[in-house]
Amino acid sequence: MIPQRNKLCQRSRDGWGLDRHVGGLRTVHKRVECKAWTARSGVSERDCAHLEYAAKLSESAAGVTQPHPNMACVLVGPDGRRIAEAFQRAQGTTSAEVQAVSAAGPAAHGATAYLNLESGDCHGEAAAVDALVRGGVSRAVVGLRHPLRHLRSRAITMLRAAGVTVDVLADELAIGRNGLTSASAAATALTGGSGSFDSDDATAAAAAAAYGAMTSCLSANEALLHRAVLRRPLGVLKYAMTLDGKIATNLGHSAWVSSPQSRALVFETRARSDAVIVGGNTVRRDNPRLTTRREGGHTPVRIVMSRTLDLPEDANLWDVTLAPTIVLTQRGARTRFQAALRSAGVEVVEFDFLTPESVADYCQERGFLQCFWECGGTLAAPTIASGVVHKVMAFVAPKIIGGVRAPTPVGELGFVEMTQAVELVDTAWSQVGPDLMITGYMPSSGGLWALEATLEAADEETAADAAAEPSVHLPAAPGKKTGAATVDAGPTVAAAAAASGSKAGPSIAAKRRRGPGSPQSRSVAFYKAWDQWGALSNFSPHPITMPVELQMPADLDGAAAATGNTSIGSNSGNFIANQAGGPPSNRAENSYGSNGVAEDRISSGASSSSSGDDGGDRNRGGGCGGGNGATVTRRWASVEHYYQAHKFSGGHHPDAAAVMEAIAAAPSPEEAARIGRRTERTRPELVRQDWATAKVAFMLAALRAKFLAHSGPRAMLLATAGISSPSLSSSLSSSVSGGSSNGVSAMAGPPPPPPGGVSASDGGVMCYELVEASPNDYYWGAGYERTGQNKLGRLLMQVRDELLEESNAVSCSAEHTWHLNDPLAAPAAASAASPASRG
Repeated sequence: MIPQRNKLCQRSRDGWGLDRHVGGLRTVHKRVECKAWTARSGVSERDCAHLEYAAKLSESAAGVTQPHPNMACVLVGPDGRRIAEAFQRAQGTTSAEVQAVSAAGPAAHGATAYLNLESGDCHGEAAAVDALVRGGVSRAVVGLRHPLRHLRSRAITMLRAAGVTVDVLADELAIGRNGLTSASAAATALTGGSGSFDSDDATAAAAAAAYGAMTSCLSANEALLHRAVLRRPLGVLKYAMTLDGKIATNLGHSAWVSSPQSRALVFETRARSDAVIVGGNTVRRDNPRLTTRREGGHTPVRIVMSRTLDLPEDANLWDVTLAPTIVLTQRGARTRFQAALRSAGVEVVEFDFLTPESVADYCQERGFLQCFWECGGTLAAPTIASGVVHKVMAFVAPKIIGGVRAPTPVGELGFVEMTQAVELVDTAWSQVGPDLMITGYMPSSGGLWALEATLEAADEETAADAAAEPSVHLPAAPGKKTGAATVDAGPTVAAAAAASGSKAGPSIAAKRRRGPGSPQSRSVAFYKAWDQWGALSNFSPHPITMPVELQMPADLDGAAAATGNTSIGSNSGNFIANQAGGPPSNRAENSYGSNGVAEDRISSGASSSSSGDDGGDRNRGGGCGGGNGATVTRRWASVEHYYQAHKFSGGHHPDAAAVMEAIAAAPSPEEAARIGRRTERTRPELVRQDWATAKVAFMLAALRAKFLAHSGPRAMLLATAGISSPSLSSSLSSSVSGGSSNGVSAMAGPPPPPPGGVSASDGGVMCYELVEASPNDYYWGAGYERTGQNKLGRLLMQVRDELLEESNAVSCSAEHTWHLNDPLAAPAAASAASPASRG
């Protein structure tokens, strides 16, 4: 909210300082640079009101699911009435645009779509843009361009190419060019953009609405902005202290410094975070649980940092039925205790040298957006000094405890003069019960407006190159130089490094992800759906239709269990033929319920199967029903839904069927995985007895169905072999009856071959190794420091080979390999054997 004009300090007339008194908040800024907001802007005051509403709506899932890019879509008719609104619930769910257009129906024609963030919920999937275009939306008003480089400006360009008028609020404000800060934005709003307090009320109101909407859009995705610019998750340091600056008594007793209202806000912030991080002292002294204290919703990972592993053996954090726990330690520390923790389901990761920087890089590798540091003063000091904390959330209780040896929130920083003190920016305070809460951004962040300015400054330098780049970025071939982005590089690295005071270059996480034996230029890493190559992820929003069967998919158990690099012999020759055809009721269609979640369908059809089949030869009696000519199929919202549910298939236990139905009904892949993994830990008797060998076959069947039914992911997969021939993509689409079933726009098209690659029409391919970059999954993923088996990446390469063979292109099977980090093979095997690493 923008402060009222009569609350502005006199010194702001000279361009210095601003006090803000609104709703119990007081913000103090050091420097104000007033820039003009002109009436010629394409974004009106009414547009800003709808954008601000969309920004707040986008946070509706905060705390319910794991942090992800917060997106919402509000459709407004020509008469100014809101027709429909929707927000994205989680990673891999139906986009807000698709939901809103579906809810609006014919009324969407001629409407204006308000998007707090540029479309881009899954890299390689154009369903959101396609929904707006097909729905007849005539105009789109966007708050922010997408912060992630591989998605930035893509959707806006596609919408404009399709004839949709697009206005971007961030472009209108020109933050990067004007050097705006939140302080100067507020001052501009007060003065109507003229720098004078004599501006008319209408101009001032319009400016206030613009900067208010911009602030809301930035705040809704503050974690994403930090990750995109600084290449690390947003680090929030929380502490509660007494009025005399103590966090506990001389004896360490701290229950409770703050009020119940403050603690409730802390629980809410935990639920909005990917991880809660503490040090060994906190575990020994407080024995915390670090949960959200509520039923349901997102439960963050609990991370314990301890170099010596001198931790109690009966700590509450070792109970992983409440929430997952990760212990980060130094290599070789208390190996027997490590084994005991792993057997209890606790993840243990060993570092050569444990530091806050290495932890932040590891969390970045895990795909985390926000880390909540609830550590004591001993750990808080190095986290501040190393720059991994970007925001402070401090509670001050109206209590005095005294004590010379009573601990304080921050330990030794080595400062000797007050001029060395760390100053926060964009500070705000509010009353929470009897306590005072103060928040602000550290210099390592600079604040949200500074982060957006960094992104826009990079846009100015790379706009021409970005417009010419393909929608899918591939790394350069060995020995080649290209302007295209590599897997881990981006245009904002140098600018972000300059802003944070660090040297530009690949992060520790980027170097570790590449791993030994695998040149960056010959591998493609994927993980989160919204990260680069996201359509390859199991969590991508691509439904599949599969046969209902109680046993493993036919003909796959022996060949797929080995997860080698060979194809499935005679079965692969009929790969597309056995997947294609069938009645329309069997095809993987894009159907969503009223809540935007993909619905399950039970249907029957001919033995020729459908686009959602498992790839086995039905004519040999491989599917459900054998050779009786009938097949019952079911639609699953994602590959992850199907995989997690079939852990409990086989009908061997009466409770297993209920778990399968719960997973099938899960609103998102994340929640499906949560149910499956928790049940596997707490009710192991429900897991099918042959799951250790059967899971590869189920995964391969699901992957085949996905990449045949959806042209967007298929084009992305073939792009990793340099395939860009439209005829190939078209022939494969026609083979599976209708191409993409999730509304993938033809505007996206198949990606061009990678630089230095050879297209199928040239008689060869340039193959890239596919790496599932999860550092915590040693079975399906690459594991930490490339010590995992990468079986998901290998299965995807196998599916790619089968697609290439069907198109008479040269296979990649002779090229791709997976190199383990041999010196770390022993600890990797121990990690892979842990219940926490079994997918």
